[in-house]
Amino acid sequence: MIVRVKKEYSQNIDRHTHGLILNQIEMLLNYSDRFYDRQFFTRNKTGNDITQRFESLLNDYFNEDHLTEKRIPEVKYFAEKLNLSSNYLSDVLSKFTGKTTIEHVHLKLVDKAKNILLGSTKSVSEIAYELGFEHSSHFTKIFKTKAGISPLHFRKQFPEQN
Repeated sequence: MIVRVKKEYSQNIDRHTHGLILNQIEMLLNYSDRFYDRQFFTRNKTGNDITQRFESLLNDYFNEDHLTEKRIPEVKYFAEKLNLSSNYLSDVLSKFTGKTTIEHVHLKLVDKAKNILLGSTKSVSEIAYELGFEHSSHFTKIFKTKAGISPLHFRKQFPEQN
């Protein structure tokens, strides 16, 4: 296809040249897209290995008590640890788990927050800071999106555990 584009470009250019070159490039992109998608069906073991390694890294990251200093991990952090691009990691996770990398991070944050909410009397702001958030409003928004309820309402549902 590249040879065809080069040949078309090097010949006398006429009113059809532009359209023919675009068609060849579109076909090349379609084949590339097909190749990229096909790997997820032919490499199930690789995808599962990546997913398991990611989950392990995610658990290790959140089991440390240094989130205040480390902050919330970015997709780039996990991608670098796994020697993958950020986009590829999110694609793999989406194909095998139905969730992107950042969704996994947010769900893990919410799980950790739930444990803290039920096991302490810390304020929402203190918990947000402990989990690496600079602003508690951002934490509350993520919590409410993932849990379907605000952190305070979550805590009020289980008053006997505080």
